[in-house]
Amino acid sequence: MIHQTWHESDTLKKVKCVHTNAAKYIVNRALTEGKIYDVKNETEEFFFIVDNSGKVSGFYKDYFKEV
Repeated sequence: MIHQTWHESDTLKKVKCVHTNAAKYIVNRALTEGKIYDVKNETEEFFFIVDNSGKVSGFYKDYFKEV
C-alpha cells in the first residue's frame, strides 16, 4: 500500500514535461508542457508525479525528460 504515502514521501528527482501529445489519453488537463514536476515513484514505464490537480498520477516516461 505504498501508494497511500506517496504524497508525503521524498521526491526522487525532478522531470520536465516536454509534450502532451497523447495518442490514447487526454493528458493536457493534468500536465503542462515546460513545467517541472516532482517524481514520487518510478517504474520501467511510468513516472508517478504530483500533477496539476495536486494528486499523484502515473504517466508514461516519454512525456518527460530529467532535469
